[in-house]
Amino acid sequence: MCEGTERAEAGVRSSHHIATARRENGSGKRATRPASLGFFYCLTVSADVVAGFGGGMAADSSESLWFASNPSKRWGEAFFLLYTPFWLTLCLGIVVPYGLYESFTELEYLIIGLVSSVPAFLIPLLIMGKADSCKCWRDRYWVKANLWIIIFSYVGNYFWTHYFFTVLGASYTFPSWRMNNVPHATFFLTHSCFLFYHMTSNITLRRLRHVIADFPQSIRLASEAAWILALSYFIAYLETLAISNFPYYEFVNRESMYKVGSLFYAIYFIVSFPMFLRVDEKEDEPWDLPRVAVDALGAAMLVTIILDLWRIFLGPIVPIPESRQCSQPGLAWFHIPQSSMNM
Repeated sequence: MCEGTERAEAGVRSSHHIATARRENGSGKRATRPASLGFFYCLTVSADVVAGFGGGMAADSSESLWFASNPSKRWGEAFFLLYTPFWLTLCLGIVVPYGLYESFTELEYLIIGLVSSVPAFLIPLLIMGKADSCKCWRDRYWVKANLWIIIFSYVGNYFWTHYFFTVLGASYTFPSWRMNNVPHATFFLTHSCFLFYHMTSNITLRRLRHVIADFPQSIRLASEAAWILALSYFIAYLETLAISNFPYYEFVNRESMYKVGSLFYAIYFIVSFPMFLRVDEKEDEPWDLPRVAVDALGAAMLVTIILDLWRIFLGPIVPIPESRQCSQPGLAWFHIPQSSMNM
């Protein structure tokens, strides 16, 4: 039923385009799209162009060295990469350099988070890419990618942020509405960041696999592991450095955070990069949404275990004030007040 609906929608769009072309030919005037959709339309068209080039339209083989062979995934990767400059410019090119955050209240921080992340859902939903025009919504890669990242980034914010507090000595001091002592805005901003990071990982890992395809298996595995470790650390370090000019994300020792804390943060991606790549990587083996959700939860659980092992056996990277330490064994957020234990 869903596929039939998509075909009907495609037919309506085709009829509309034909009618529009006829009107243009008769009047000699060029039809224009509403200004409010201009940016959305340009972005999706650009993704179509990049995805087409990445798919090897000019080559004999449809296999790309960078982008996925699956057309829907290829378009999704191109779209998310092209969308990145929008939110990146907004946050690190306008808000932070010009100090606009100094006048922000809880509402403005939340709006920045929403403006940065919501278009990643709305744009491909409102203006469909060619690769997805005949697919049911639940079969489109951009839906699966968003679901995977939503789950992974939610767990990261809700739970793992407390490791940043208790192990890395980090703290948020800007005004914000919070859930589990984590600002709402960071939930949305993390989604945009992680989409970009994982698309970058996808295309670089795929390119590496083409380069080392003829090598022995042991060398291939070692090469991939080395690249995942290097890319994970680089992205973690780069993010920490990029937000260094924002004064309300504080660290007890910033130098230790850059060097050692970035390795701690890189654990997220050491686990998630190779797992996320598997989603719809083989065109003849599509994933359904339940499998995507279970995979993201599995990746999140593995990261949680590794982070807590660090907390237990290696401890904080800097001296943490006693008020922010977790005195109970087990997970960092399972602190039981002493008054409750005496009851």
